[in-house]
Amino acid sequence: MLSTESLSETQWQIAHAIALTLVKDGTDVNELGKAIAYLRATIHQTDAGGRFFKYLKTLVNNGRQIGHSSRTSEYYRSIERACNQYLQREQANAQAMLQILGWTARLMRYYKDASPIEEIPTPLTSIATGVDLETKQVSERQVEIAQVSSNHNFVVGQLIEATVTAIKGNKVTYEIVGKIKLSEREPKKAQFLAEGQKVKVEILDLKDDGSIRKVRCTD
Repeated sequence: MLSTESLSETQWQIAHAIALTLVKDGTDVNELGKAIAYLRATIHQTDAGGRFFKYLKTLVNNGRQIGHSSRTSEYYRSIERACNQYLQREQANAQAMLQILGWTARLMRYYKDASPIEEIPTPLTSIATGVDLETKQVSERQVEIAQVSSNHNFVVGQLIEATVTAIKGNKVTYEIVGKIKLSEREPKKAQFLAEGQKVKVEILDLKDDGSIRKVRCTD
């Protein structure tokens, strides 16, 4: 499992910047996965970072021949642009590149299924210039959810403890594992609950990235 503790703040921001860029471009995360697989396979070779960027350029140049759909070439161009813009300064550290891109893929799956991407601020300053990214607070709540979800193997049907943080009519907001907040309609339960109360909730549905989409109170 990838650990965020081994990423610096700047590297963590790079992962977000690439993920946000690729999701906005509509890039298929599976194509990024193939690039990650190449980097993983060549990680111990001399100048693995440089080889990776050459590999991306090869994909762009030969996209029409090797792609399996009409949009594959666009995906390759998007991946190359984002990596050239944000990942160049890590070229000498292929292992760091691999960790950053691993988190990028996870974050792409999360952002794709999260709130409209236009609401998520994008970095203002390019890493390629040597200046750290300024993110205007890249949705701290979404960052936390992505981290928590990656460290928990949530499954549908699982019972988990939650804290009631708000009740508005029949809509109840639950806080799960201290980070995740979900608001659900509980027409039969809301009147019997109180803010601050600990309850058991059942996971009814998960997002593609493994984070919780929907729960219901079982108490």
